[in-house]
Amino acid sequence: MKIAILGGTGDEGFGLGYRWAAAGHEIIIGSRKTEKGANAAVDMRERLPEGNISGTDNLSAAQQADIVVLSVPYWAQADTLDSVKSALDGKLLVTVVAPTGEKAARAHRLESGLSAAEEAQNQLGEATRVVAAFQNIGAHHLTDLHHQLDCDVLVCGDKKDDKAVVLQLCKDAGLRGVNAGALQNARAAEELTAVLIAINIIHKVKSAGIRITGLS
Repeated sequence: MKIAILGGTGDEGFGLGYRWAAAGHEIIIGSRKTEKGANAAVDMRERLPEGNISGTDNLSAAQQADIVVLSVPYWAQADTLDSVKSALDGKLLVTVVAPTGEKAARAHRLESGLSAAEEAQNQLGEATRVVAAFQNIGAHHLTDLHHQLDCDVLVCGDKKDDKAVVLQLCKDAGLRGVNAGALQNARAAEELTAVLIAINIIHKVKSAGIRITGLS
């Protein structure tokens, strides 16, 4: 698949893109500035010479892609989506956004009472399908393809077929995805990020994760 990563110069977006490129997907790294996206693509190609990787601005990346991944801080979500909205009609948007408070280890409850993923869906309208995933994944080991990531991915969305696509992307990244129900459930997944950050800080580790038990 051709995957655009908006905010792909950040650690998590870059790391996920790296793993998907290694799995054979075409990756387009997006950034607010074309030069920054292009430089990140050069960095990724140096690490993964066989990868099909390019970099540009967010809008150009979204226009070229089959699937668009939103990997920006929550404060940049609305403006980023406004800048690419015209390119998202008919496409699947996978959001990894997880709002946190001024102190990173505290959940940030949005004034809307919704999840960031639901806010994105409302902003984009029915022409774009939104799925939330990867909120609870630490970025530290994503570019180490030999490292087994000890965390499941909660996948929340309203359409079964869209979640099936994202579950496959989880597998391609070396992760187990778990269908976690409707997009409304993304609020719980997003707020769990603050819990994991707190665990990292308290226990002086970097990659606390979650596992869902009881599944075959």
